[in-house]
Amino acid sequence: MPRPQADWIAALPRTRLLAEYSMWSADLIRLADDLDRITAHADILHVDVADGHFAPAFLFFPDLVARLRDRTAIPIHVHLMVADAVVLPQIDQFAEAGADLISLHVENAAVANAALDRIAAHGLKAGMVLRVETPVAQAAPWLARLDMLTLLGTAIGVKGQGLDPTATARLQEAARLIAATGRRIVLAADGGIRDTTVPLLRQAGAETVVMGSLAFGAPDLAERMRWLHSL
Repeated sequence: MPRPQADWIAALPRTRLLAEYSMWSADLIRLADDLDRITAHADILHVDVADGHFAPAFLFFPDLVARLRDRTAIPIHVHLMVADAVVLPQIDQFAEAGADLISLHVENAAVANAALDRIAAHGLKAGMVLRVETPVAQAAPWLARLDMLTLLGTAIGVKGQGLDPTATARLQEAARLIAATGRRIVLAADGGIRDTTVPLLRQAGAETVVMGSLAFGAPDLAERMRWLHSL
């Protein structure tokens, strides 16, 4: 079972925008082929998990992560969009499947301390995500325990939406909060990732963007990545 190096977060490049590939946009019938196609380009694989309650979708499952883990040493980021009652068992299941970073939502505040303890007990990196309507300041109490902070730029769990007009200001606010900690916390933008929005998100402080069709639908993926890295 290939794994990234233990200090993979610290080893991520700081001089260019990172590429986090959303497996939700891969061809699920030919997932192995798509994984091979993106391996030279992806800094992180992003796997969304939704329970149909916290977010209006059903995806993905631990077996998928386990199969990815069997084939790649690229770090796997599992983004939990699930109700409080299942956060802890989901952490256990995805940790056992091979996740390297698990993010829960700031809106899971009632179980957040226990969840972060559980992630740490598995020896994994920890992240948190904010819905687009959640004030950025609500992430502040958790920053000392995080390796990544992700801001959604669209309504949760729905593909193909345009970027919310507050997204860049929210990233700027989050970047200031992170800077005040003096810690290495990767700031991620997720949702509304288009060729017209990525430059704006980068300028606002995003260190990585969660790429869906912008990557998987690119006619020339290498050229698309050269463009991304130039921002």
